[in-house]
Amino acid sequence: MRIDLLKTTPDRVGRYFVKFEDGSTMRLYRQTVEDFCLYTGRELSDEELTALREAAGKMSAKMRAVRIVSAASVSKRDLEQRLVQKGEDPVQAKEAVQWMSDLDLLDDAKVAEQVVHRCVSKGYGPARAKQALYEKKVPRQYWEDALADYPDMEDQIEDFLRAKLGREYDQRDVKKAVDALMRRGHSYTSIRRVLNRFQPDHEEFLEE
Repeated sequence: MRIDLLKTTPDRVGRYFVKFEDGSTMRLYRQTVEDFCLYTGRELSDEELTALREAAGKMSAKMRAVRIVSAASVSKRDLEQRLVQKGEDPVQAKEAVQWMSDLDLLDDAKVAEQVVHRCVSKGYGPARAKQALYEKKVPRQYWEDALADYPDMEDQIEDFLRAKLGREYDQRDVKKAVDALMRRGHSYTSIRRVLNRFQPDHEEFLEE
């Protein structure tokens, strides 16, 4: 297979456009271009073309993995799924994740800590943090350590209630605020304890 065109200028993510004589195209990173000594007019055997496609797929998965990890904290499982969703071959996606892990660029325990820290900073309760860990596909063996020092959130609960209820409110307003706090991951027990600080007359309303 002959290469009819190899552009010498890469695109915005560093890939070079290659067009073959049959009209098919590829976008290759510089390392792959250099590894296979590619240039316009180069003839590739069937074996070379097969090897090129495999190498291109592996490099694509690796470079996409680097971009994803550079943009956000992700667990190994989350990264692998994102790569497949972006169109990478499942086997090559798994290899890319292992490659990143071998370079110490992936750390599920650290990701767990970061997820929990963000939840705390947003005023979420432990239940919402657990949901976030699940959504990030962090393995459960890292949850306990990450959640071990979860701070008492009663001050944040009180601030939320006072902001939502204001000075005048009825039981419907209280219920909406309580429901919102539970969606944010706070326990019913904690919400009730805080609410009773400044409106003990709603003890009956708060009975489970």
